[in-house]
Amino acid sequence: MRLFLAAALLLPLAVMPTPAAADLLTWSVLTARPKPVADATIAYGPDQMQKVDVWLPKGKGPFPVVVMVHGGCWTTSIADRSLMNWVADDLRRSGVAVWNIDYRGVDRAGGGYPGTFADAAQATDALAKQARRFKLDTARVTAIGHSAGGHLALWLAARPKQPATSPLYSAHPLRIDHAISLGGLPDLEATAASPENGCGVEVVAKLVGAPGARHPDVYADTSVPACSRSACART
Repeated sequence: MRLFLAAALLLPLAVMPTPAAADLLTWSVLTARPKPVADATIAYGPDQMQKVDVWLPKGKGPFPVVVMVHGGCWTTSIADRSLMNWVADDLRRSGVAVWNIDYRGVDRAGGGYPGTFADAAQATDALAKQARRFKLDTARVTAIGHSAGGHLALWLAARPKQPATSPLYSAHPLRIDHAISLGGLPDLEATAASPENGCGVEVVAKLVGAPGARHPDVYADTSVPACSRSACART
């Protein structure tokens, strides 16, 4: 498994000249544009957030596919999967299918630990079940996430190493060989100790549980560096 932290979706962008400030796309300009629409939506659970939007290129396929994970500090009220519609459309136009997942945030019943992580896992594994229907190539899967979604994208790539004792263990998780974190927060312990992390320190307690009330190996289950050092490093 190879995990890549990057600040761009495509390698050629790294060698392109930096645009002038006036040419940079700001958030207000982006969101003023018409919001693209996905080709299909599937449900992987009964909650209204347990949905996946499917974006399909033109052609016969099978298509390489991106598992897209939105950010928003793991909080449903801040953002949902529609935040990623514009980049999903760009990838679709470039011949890449997008599996844009949603999940219950820490502010929603069932969110936090293990629900937020279980949702991300189930949404991703649904790709394998729907691959034939949507002509998706499960041998060419990349996870891409922004902010809190960057953490979840890396976590999804590390998930096959989870031990059977973990509440988040899955016998046959979708294999993800490449993951890209865009401004992600992969180290939950560091995030919890850094008030300037952009999401605040309280959200991590909501995500993994307050000390003394959580699973003893919760960081090994959920924080990418801890996962690499301990539980998820065991086969």
